Amino acid sequence: MTHPVREAALADRAGLEARHAAIFRPPAAQRIRPVLIVAAMLGVLAYGIASLGLDPVRLVNGVGRLGEFVWFMIPPSTGTWSKLLVYLHALAETVAIAFLGVFTAAILAFPVGFLAARNVIPNVVIHFLSRRFLDTIRGVDELIWALIWVSVVGLGPFAGVLALVTSNFGIFGKLFSEAIEAADRKASEGVASTGGSNLAGIRFGLLPQVLPVMGSQVLYFFESNTRSATIIGIVGAGGIGLHLAEQIRVLEYQHVSALILMILATVAIIDQISSRLRFALIGTQSIR
Repeated sequence: MTHPVREAALADRAGLEARHAAIFRPPAAQRIRPVLIVAAMLGVLAYGIASLGLDPVRLVNGVGRLGEFVWFMIPPSTGTWSKLLVYLHALAETVAIAFLGVFTAAILAFPVGFLAARNVIPNVVIHFLSRRFLDTIRGVDELIWALIWVSVVGLGPFAGVLALVTSNFGIFGKLFSEAIEAADRKASEGVASTGGSNLAGIRFGLLPQVLPVMGSQVLYFFESNTRSATIIGIVGAGGIGLHLAEQIRVLEYQHVSALILMILATVAIIDQISSRLRFALIGTQSIR
């Protein structure tokens, strides 16, 4: 005994298949296309592995060597109390480089973000030039900027600050302009409807929406740039990265592990602080 509802559903499906045959029974070329795309991607992957000389045997041997390094790094040790004080001073220098680099870049990128935002500056030429300028700055890695500034101003934390300011300026300019473009225009239109100027629309309609977003981005990059400041320190831009490179070169692996733990602890503390501040900014935005 067949169920009438089931029979009606089957009849309706048959009717749908008849009316939309291209969907239920697509052409062979359409079915083969995904297979060809996946096969092409696998072919590119295989070619990359072969051309770059990625050897599984070397990878296995490398993992074994990595295990030896980890064994040599236990237990972490700074050797003497004087070394610990030197490392703490270098770590504080790294945090200071990240702080100055990020917040100086944010201050400089703030007006440029408005220039690059299409809904604030409708002029096509200014918008195009601003975006391409930010793309040019952002296209150079912060490690390259560190090498450039070390050559210009010499070794030390000043070069590290300049490197982070330059690289983060391009990133913040792009992020700020996108946050401005994504803002709701109703608030600015409301200010304009009451007779307010364009500047008043930006001040009272746009800024309250985008400032919490910008603040959250700056706090995240402060945490991220603490790690970046360590890397650029390896090329002579100051901070704890210089000591880390030196200890690796002289095979003092217990000192290396102590430095890594100090960096991880610092990043974790900064992450906790920035997370609380971000939530406070989000809460302020929701209240508004």
